[in-house]
Amino acid sequence: MSEIEINGMAHVILTVSRFSEARQFYKSLLPKFGMICVMDGQDFCYHVGGRTAIGIRRCDPEFSAETFQQYRVGLHHLCLRAKSRDDVDRTYELLTQINAKVVRGPEERDWAPGYYYVLFEDPDGIRIEVNFIPGAGLLKEGEEFKSKDDYIRKDGKDIK
Repeated sequence: MSEIEINGMAHVILTVSRFSEARQFYKSLLPKFGMICVMDGQDFCYHVGGRTAIGIRRCDPEFSAETFQQYRVGLHHLCLRAKSRDDVDRTYELLTQINAKVVRGPEERDWAPGYYYVLFEDPDGIRIEVNFIPGAGLLKEGEEFKSKDDYIRKDGKDIK
């Protein structure tokens, strides 16, 4: 069997407990990324663009008191790729304008050569990253993933 070619990520749907706040957050954020709202309903809002789509979905009533927990089974964080460092900086400026909680950045890390990013949270605490990596990044011949120790946890805490 020949290799199957994947062409990016088609969409991600995020289930949220604070749907009204999340809708407003994503409707303020995603159009600035060139994404168009193609569906905005009572329980679902869907933006398409940038070779992907992001939807938010109201959670079932029995989960309405819950918020995102990064280390539970499921999504850890969502990362969108920017085309330049300037786009990461402009994302940070937008985040400050819409009063988003910025967790880190914009800053460089050594995970890949030139890795530059900003990490933030939506109203439910779902973590979203916008990053830029120049050139081929980790696919460059001889390059390797750095900072492997960043991903070790013990007793519910990061070891560093």
